[in-house]
Amino acid sequence: MIDWEKIEQDALEVVARTSAIHEKAALINTRKVLDAFAAHQVADYYLKPSTGYGYSDTGRDALDGIYANIFKTEAALVRSQFVSGTHALAVALLGVLKPGDELIAATGEPYDTMQTIIGSPIRTPGSLVDLGITYKQIPMTGDHPDMDAIVNAITEKTRMVHVQRSCGYSSVRKTLTVDEIGEIFAAVKKVKPDVICFVDNCYGEFIEEKEPTEVGADLMAGSLIKNLGGGIAPTGGYIVGRQDLVEQASYRLTAPGLGGEMGATLGDTAREFYQGLFLAPHIVLQAVKTSIFAASVFQSLGFEVSPLPEDRRSDIIQTITLKTKENLCHFCEAIQAHSPIDAHVTPVPSHLPGYQDEVIMAAGTFVQGASIELSADAPVRAPFKVYLQGGLTFEHGHIAILAAARQIMEGK
Repeated sequence: MIDWEKIEQDALEVVARTSAIHEKAALINTRKVLDAFAAHQVADYYLKPSTGYGYSDTGRDALDGIYANIFKTEAALVRSQFVSGTHALAVALLGVLKPGDELIAATGEPYDTMQTIIGSPIRTPGSLVDLGITYKQIPMTGDHPDMDAIVNAITEKTRMVHVQRSCGYSSVRKTLTVDEIGEIFAAVKKVKPDVICFVDNCYGEFIEEKEPTEVGADLMAGSLIKNLGGGIAPTGGYIVGRQDLVEQASYRLTAPGLGGEMGATLGDTAREFYQGLFLAPHIVLQAVKTSIFAASVFQSLGFEVSPLPEDRRSDIIQTITLKTKENLCHFCEAIQAHSPIDAHVTPVPSHLPGYQDEVIMAAGTFVQGASIELSADAPVRAPFKVYLQGGLTFEHGHIAILAAARQIMEGK
């Protein structure tokens, strides 16, 4: 007989005990946002829409500056025209890399949608490999980057080293901390100082007190329907980094010579981007607390979890190895059934563009696909590991996770 009351209480105690460090990060990151807003004298008219070409869009240009301030970079490109984080990553890579360049993935196999951008292992039309860019992939050694292999792989042709901060769909690696990312880039720069150090920062923003651009990243990209959108942004992505590299990326987003000077801010998007950024540190904290709670509950039930409940986190993702396809489906069904949107819908495994296996997703979200909202997804393959992320409120996560545990263990 499972003592659900004890499991719940123990999990709440773990959250209370381990949240202090994340609450401190939320406070520091909120200060960063407030300071950046004040430095750019954000006013009501910054939140208004623009039309047509979007010339002299003050709110759009100020938001770029705010992102640059927060991430301590020379430039930023924050746009609703990015259809996803994957799109922002593709624009950054395709804008900077040229035929004959070499790209090294320093953290092993990237997640499925990145593989289609790179064109490896399956060559995709229009991908980096298809355009004549050489690609190397350095497997991690357990949870750690293989520093010797990374530096030994660098050649005169090496133009960029890519780091994926989050674990993605990997069953063998963990998410990297900002300090670990800094160690990779320090080693790379020692061998070849002109290498561009690039970070896929999806799921990682505002988790720690600093960002990868503060420890050597020259260029970084991510999504606004993850952490930085604060559950408010309806779409979009961002690129931050060196001025020349962000400018090259902007030419890929619009057109050479036009870059970031164009692109209208339609409807209420400006307000949503500003308000979402303001809320983001707090919302990220809610997601982290939700993940800690999930880790404790499912570890108590005998499932393998990563990170462990009391581990220091560097992204919002919680993985739970559910052992069977049936458990995986039950978990996603329960998360969906306890969502604010489409609670009546039953998720089923299906093939999605950019993924190699069938994928099951639970995402009853206000913004379609917004993984800062409570959601879960998984490739339907052994060991049937589910990737839980998000949570606009810890209270919602608390309810949904207990429901998922009960459905797996008791069928209800």
